[in-house]
Amino acid sequence: MAAQKDQHKDAEAEGLSATTLLPKLIPSGAGREWLERRRATIRPWGTFVDQQRFSRPRNLGELCQRLVRNVEYYQSNYVFVFLGLILYCVVTSPMLLVALAVFFGACYILYLRTLQSKLVLFGREVSPAHQYALAGGISFPFFWLAGAGSAVFWVLGATLVVIGSHAACHQIEAVDGEELQMEPV
Repeated sequence: MAAQKDQHKDAEAEGLSATTLLPKLIPSGAGREWLERRRATIRPWGTFVDQQRFSRPRNLGELCQRLVRNVEYYQSNYVFVFLGLILYCVVTSPMLLVALAVFFGACYILYLRTLQSKLVLFGREVSPAHQYALAGGISFPFFWLAGAGSAVFWVLGATLVVIGSHAACHQIEAVDGEELQMEPV
């Protein structure tokens, strides 16, 4: 905990606190707080990708122990790996970019419309949740044509392979106060 505070103080001294690095587009709230916690608990990328710390586990017990400990220890790093894979998938699929542009464009138009006046349809006021559902419905054919379903499963599969192989092959660090474990003879 003290090491995290020292890293945070060093980053603030350099003018790089987590709050200044977060985009201004993310509104304050639960999402922003979650992202700030993730950024505060991120482990150094040098130790995360250190090739000398990778080895094949000796047995199934060690494999399971590595998976559990590494997922727990590098949880924030894995979140950013997941976000990087999402970004890669979106950037390499032009049709998915168009579908996302249509969806966010429709949401922005609805947002501007609600600032001017409330949307009334057939004599009834339409709530913002229903308006955004309508934007999703309008955008659905674009997402379907862009193959968004396959992109979601590609991202999930790639995430499981990348994170699973890293967690299984990265040696775990010894923690103070850890109980001694007997190796089979």
